[in-house]
Amino acid sequence: MNPTHDPGRHEPTRAPTQAEWDALSPDARRRVVDALSPSLGEHEAAPPEGDLHFAAKVAALDALRGFFGREGRGVYIASELAVYYPGARRFAPDLLVVFDVDPHPRTKWVVSAEGKGLDFVLEVHFGGDRRKDAEENVRFYAELGIPEYFVFDRARGRLRGYVLPAAGGAYVPILPQAGRYPSAILGLDLGLEGDRLRFFKANAPILESTEWVERMGAMLEATQRRAEDEARRAEDEARRVAELEARLAEALAEIERLKR
Repeated sequence: MNPTHDPGRHEPTRAPTQAEWDALSPDARRRVVDALSPSLGEHEAAPPEGDLHFAAKVAALDALRGFFGREGRGVYIASELAVYYPGARRFAPDLLVVFDVDPHPRTKWVVSAEGKGLDFVLEVHFGGDRRKDAEENVRFYAELGIPEYFVFDRARGRLRGYVLPAAGGAYVPILPQAGRYPSAILGLDLGLEGDRLRFFKANAPILESTEWVERMGAMLEATQRRAEDEARRAEDEARRVAELEARLAEALAEIERLKR
C-alpha cells in the first residue's frame, strides 16, 4: 500500500485511509510515515501574508507553550506542521494543539500513527483569500472531527470560534461572553486587545515570554530599588549613631575636664 502521490512529484500527499493503515504491518506503517513529507507543495501552501500574520501566530504559539509548560501537562503545540488525517488531503494550520500526548518535537503529525487527531486549531488571516479560513476550513476541519476551530482575522480585527457538537456534523459558532470566546478544549478564553489576540485564564491574560521577561525585569528593578533604599537608610542610621557616639564622647570628656 502506497499513499496517494501528486502527479509529477515523488512525495505522497495523503496518508492511507484508516482501513488501509489497519491492514499494514508495523514495518510497512513505519515506511509509510517516513515517506510522508513534512512540507506542503507549492500548490498547497498558502502565499505569505507578511510580518503581522507571522507575529500573530508566533505570539499565540509562545503564550500557549508557556502556559501549558508551566502546568506540566502533556500538550503538543505546533505551528505550520504538516498534518495527515487518514485519506484526507494534508494541511498545515497556523496553530494546532493536541492534549495528553508526548510533547516531543515532530516534523509532521500522522493521525493514524499518533493514535489521535488534533484537539484545537487556530488560523490567522491577514491577506489573501479570506474564504479559505472563514468558509472552506470551517467545513473541512468539521469533517475531520477537530473539536474546536478559531479564526483570527487580523486585517479586520475579528475573532470567530467554532465547536463540534457531541454528535458530530457541522460546526456550531461559539458565542462570545463579555467580548471573549470560551474554549472548553483549552480551558481558556480568547479575546482581542486592540489588534492582538489574547488568551485569558479567568480575567488574567496569558503572558508571552517577552512579557514575562519584562515583568521579571520590572520586579528585579523594584527589588533593587528597595534594596538600595534600605542600604541608604542603613547608612543614614549608621551615620546618626556615629554622630551621637561622637557627641556622647565629647560630653563625657567635658564632664571629666570639669571634674578636674
